[in-house]
Amino acid sequence: MFFTSTSGLLGNVGQANYGAAKMGIAGLSRIIAMEGERNNVRSNCLAPVAWTRMTQSVPVKDEAAAKRREAMAAAIRPDQPARLSVALVSPAAAHVSGQIFGASGENIILYSQPRPISTQTKEEGWSVDTILSEAVPAMSDKFFPLSRPPLASQGAAPAKAGS
Repeated sequence: MFFTSTSGLLGNVGQANYGAAKMGIAGLSRIIAMEGERNNVRSNCLAPVAWTRMTQSVPVKDEAAAKRREAMAAAIRPDQPARLSVALVSPAAAHVSGQIFGASGENIILYSQPRPISTQTKEEGWSVDTILSEAVPAMSDKFFPLSRPPLASQGAAPAKAGS
């Protein structure tokens, strides 16, 4: 079990070095899972979200922020991602390998992994001009926004257990 971060998976302003390192962990885990498969070696990643001593160091500016902090501390506890980690390393999860999971409160998240989503081909070859005038526009509707997406439970109805 490797631990990654949403700073690498989704990005976080001001954390380029940390995010790059944590995304590298996800790649390492995937390759270990692929190489280890023939020997029953498995590897998964977990991006935990929890209220910890590190997050407690963020300064509180007013009473409203103190109340939000108290609510977050109760909602996103360290025991929640810990349970997922224990489950994933158990023999009952021997069939689960090469995946990237997240845990935030009682949300268990399965992250997508980088895969090609569009390919543009030009048999006669690409020039800088045709890349900019043809390939980039043809792919632009599939570009990802720079903003961090909400958790499924924040924007859409979460999947029920077993569905």
